[in-house]
Amino acid sequence: MAKKGHPSARKAKKPATSGTGGHGRRALEGKGPTPKAEDRSWHPAGKRKAAKERLETARSRHASSHEPKRRPARSMSSESEMVTGRNSVIEALRAKIPATTLHIATKIEMDDRVRESLALATKRGIPLLEIPRPELDRLTGPDAVHQGIALSVPPYAYSHPLELAEKAEASDKAAVFVALDGITDPRNLGAIVRSTAAFGGHGVIVPQRRSVGVNAAAWKTSAGAIARTPVAMAANLTQTLKSFKDRGYFVVGLDGGADADLPATELAGSPLVIVVGSEGKGLSRLITETCDAIVSIPMSGKTESLNAGIAASVVLYEISRQKLQAKP
Repeated sequence: MAKKGHPSARKAKKPATSGTGGHGRRALEGKGPTPKAEDRSWHPAGKRKAAKERLETARSRHASSHEPKRRPARSMSSESEMVTGRNSVIEALRAKIPATTLHIATKIEMDDRVRESLALATKRGIPLLEIPRPELDRLTGPDAVHQGIALSVPPYAYSHPLELAEKAEASDKAAVFVALDGITDPRNLGAIVRSTAAFGGHGVIVPQRRSVGVNAAAWKTSAGAIARTPVAMAANLTQTLKSFKDRGYFVVGLDGGADADLPATELAGSPLVIVVGSEGKGLSRLITETCDAIVSIPMSGKTESLNAGIAASVVLYEISRQKLQAKP
């Protein structure tokens, strides 16, 4: 028998230990491919993705639950417009355009227009809000002349140009439209709509880009005529004019440098589209090429050009005059 400590002596076996169950082997297999940056919540890209998802969820919830609501003056939507002035307000109420609140200045001087506005608003269930005049000044803006009364209205609902054409063609009168090319002043738009209504025109067409739209200033200048005379928006004014020409319309552009004078141009025989350019740049090249004729308003004196609104009024008057002379 080998002595203790001798190299040939056998060592005692250690007691058996419990295994890991393969946990160590699975740990060596790795965690798979590295997630994308936007899928890691702690990464800046992941935080941006989460914020975008929250924003989209909030927008979808708002859109699904949104209903027209009557809001007090202080919480009006930024997209709302304020129709100001007694004539503009009463015309808007007579035309039954959508409205959210009628604002009346405290101690306003009553006249027939204010009384009728109050009656119409009450009949339609439009809330009346009496506020101090300084508060009404703040709501309508520093340049507005509200005359103590203002009407909150939602954004204007534009018509489609060809829908207006079909409606006009159903009437007995030859249709007359005014199209605006590059006009950005809402007061010009309001004045042109007012003149179009006064001389029996059927509507005004504005391009979708680089052009004025219907806002409170346009409502004010039109003296409420926008409620009676529709404004259409063209996605592409050149193509819209070509579509009108296909329907038999004669397209006339205004340009101070044109050789043809307005009185010498026959305008009473066919449906018309009058195109008015901006006071500074005039008609664009594509619009000029699309027009059937370019005419100018003869003037004497030192005046070089007319305001766009005035020029449109002169042309509409001339068309009306020619139609009267053409009657048997």
